[in-house]
Amino acid sequence: MTHDDPKHIAIILDGNGRWATAQGKSRTEGHIEGARTLKKVVQMLKSKSLKVLSIFTFSTENWQRPKSEVAFLMNLPKRFKKDIDELAAQEDGIRVLFSGRKDRLSKENLKLIEHFESSSQNNTGLTVNVCLDYGFKDEMVHVVQSALKAVSENHLDIKSLTPDHLEDWLYQPELPPIDLLIRTGGEKRLSNFMLWQAAYAEIYFTDLYWPDFNQTVIEEAYHFYQSRDRRFGKV
Repeated sequence: MTHDDPKHIAIILDGNGRWATAQGKSRTEGHIEGARTLKKVVQMLKSKSLKVLSIFTFSTENWQRPKSEVAFLMNLPKRFKKDIDELAAQEDGIRVLFSGRKDRLSKENLKLIEHFESSSQNNTGLTVNVCLDYGFKDEMVHVVQSALKAVSENHLDIKSLTPDHLEDWLYQPELPPIDLLIRTGGEKRLSNFMLWQAAYAEIYFTDLYWPDFNQTVIEEAYHFYQSRDRRFGKV
């Protein structure tokens, strides 16, 4: 049993659309409510000893959704810019990072990403790692390409390659491993999300849709984590 609090929590934000359907609302209304919930959760977690929060906001597979829904989701960074800026401007302001592909994002979103990261880079509060157009398989392609480049430029002997080398080429290599991974919405799968970083994560599933996520669920997830015997392969 661990008595430590998690330092890095990752959340798969699932269930916005199903929450909206159950409420008789449109899927877009569900995504708006989900973004509001995220702001509340960030505020809640800032009061704990948490160092990093990684959030799965848009996957590499989500491009397959209806074009109108994709367009709406891609407009959320702009819609909630004021909220993000407020969280970053507080005394213990959040530091914002982004993980994922950049080649398919609009110029407007690339400019917003640059703004959020640069304006918050010196903040010492909770680091929020926003996974946008993120997929672990794509991240591994990025890692392998980086390794091959290092070998071709004689910066690395392929025979000396270690897991530590590969970690250096992750999207955000400075972040610690995930301690606790939470998935909302009742599904029990990891959906191509940060599999390297979550290699030894404790995984907490809840049936609650993301817009209903609250302080009670956070406390339940923390209690679950603290009840685990984290041996990392040892006895």
